[in-house]
Amino acid sequence: MTMKTVVNPFDLSEIGSVPTAEWDEIDAFLTRAHELSEDRSAWMKAHERAAILHRAMEIMKERRDHLAFQIANEGGKPLIDARVEADRAINGMELCIHEIGALKGTEIPMGLTSAGDGRLAWTTREPIGPVVAVSAFNHPLNLIVHQVAPAVAVGCPVIVKPASDTPLSCFEFIDILHEAGLPKEWAKAVAPSRDASEKMVTDPRVAFFTFIGSAGVGWSLRSKLSPGTRCALEHGGVAPVIVDQTADLEAAVPSLAKGGFYHSGQVCVSVQRVFAHSSIVDELAGKLADAAKALKVGNAIEEDVECGPLIRPAEVDRVAQWVEEARDGGGTVLCGGERLSETTYAPTVLLNPPADATISRKEVFGPVVCVYSYDNVDDAIARANSLDVSFQAAVFTNDLNAAMHTYRNINASAVMVNDHTAFRTDWMPFTGLKTSGHGTGGIPYTCHEMTIEKMIVIKG
Repeated sequence: MTMKTVVNPFDLSEIGSVPTAEWDEIDAFLTRAHELSEDRSAWMKAHERAAILHRAMEIMKERRDHLAFQIANEGGKPLIDARVEADRAINGMELCIHEIGALKGTEIPMGLTSAGDGRLAWTTREPIGPVVAVSAFNHPLNLIVHQVAPAVAVGCPVIVKPASDTPLSCFEFIDILHEAGLPKEWAKAVAPSRDASEKMVTDPRVAFFTFIGSAGVGWSLRSKLSPGTRCALEHGGVAPVIVDQTADLEAAVPSLAKGGFYHSGQVCVSVQRVFAHSSIVDELAGKLADAAKALKVGNAIEEDVECGPLIRPAEVDRVAQWVEEARDGGGTVLCGGERLSETTYAPTVLLNPPADATISRKEVFGPVVCVYSYDNVDDAIARANSLDVSFQAAVFTNDLNAAMHTYRNINASAVMVNDHTAFRTDWMPFTGLKTSGHGTGGIPYTCHEMTIEKMIVIKG
């Protein structure tokens, strides 16, 4: 058996390993998963699934500190935030247990025309079938919970491929499910080659494919899915924020700093483009730069670190290149704008980078926030809407009419008022629009998408 080595992204020291998977192993799981889905006598009962998830949740509570440290150690998320992720993952298990009791159908009225007379009809919900999950590195435990636990909750066998940089949390979570009583044939973690990964995703036995990662990979895999395979894709955005002249900057700046520099900007709805009214843009940008300068950058496993490393040294090179391009194009670097090491980049605030700069058009996935001046809010909204991505957005204002105007006109699936774009709870809908995704995330919505609604019509 060959093993894949996992490193701490700050100092690149080896911290663990996971076994790699060959196609024969994946093929055997999919064969058994298909058999389980077809044999209704093999389906686990609702109370059995709930009991397994509850035991797994209790195990996670006992190991909370260990899980949080592992998140920080393999993913570079500061320990203070990794603890929050571990708590969210534990709460996500409880949400899944709740959703088991919420999976129900509806009565369909049949007497609306004479054609329906004498009939009763209602629906129930059944598991859709085998699920394949492919996940991202930036929340190595909670994303796995979002993709795997709903499958367990509704009764779908599931095979999951974590990000190659952060597989430890995923493999441990699957082990916890097995320890809690889930038969191994119902859930498996794998670290396959790229070719085997694509073969797994596009296999005709797959009923549902859930993907979190880059748009290029997600849309490419969707185009190759077997006919009949349903899917949910969660990509990224270039999150826009409108800050008008009535905004409370003392409240806005800490929120924007958290939304922009949390996990060093490696979040799909991280604050990236801030459009500030010309009367307050200099003050806002200056205060945001001061907040960024105060952040401590270092190894995420240290208690006082607020910004960890980027996931790979190549990402530091890319971010540095994008910032230099913006600087050369006339953007002003108010703070940061430099590598701190092979694996870290200084939290950076750019003022008025060019609209055609890469950093103004694409998701930076790094610790950089761009601030742009505007005079007319409709112009700012038009600039915010000009890209092919659309996810979460925000507006900071003390004017209700202004808040509603932005809400109605900005392209987004969710608009936060006086809060940053990266706000999320695990039970709310989380939806990428345009190239930012397909389908709806959030545990209740994922549980729904992993089931089918089946109708019975009785003529009597």
